[in-house]
Amino acid sequence: MGMRAEPSGLVLTAEDAGVIRGMIQRGDRHHDIAAFFGVNPGRIADIKFDVLHPGIEPADPWELPPKGPYLASKTTREENRLR
Repeated sequence: MGMRAEPSGLVLTAEDAGVIRGMIQRGDRHHDIAAFFGVNPGRIADIKFDVLHPGIEPADPWELPPKGPYLASKTTREENRLR
């Protein structure tokens, strides 16, 4: 016991924070947003309550991904878009 999982290495950028705030404003569920970005739902709450990236404005609605639930993460979506 006492073993922790390896850190994922995923970091939410200021741009991500704007998209997350836009998704929250749109009414997306926190766990759907977290699944899209591949992070713990606690990081979504940190952005919502200005713990991470305070003062970032929500992204405009046309900049948001489609509403979840998501079967693939943001990274997978971006990789498929590049093909």
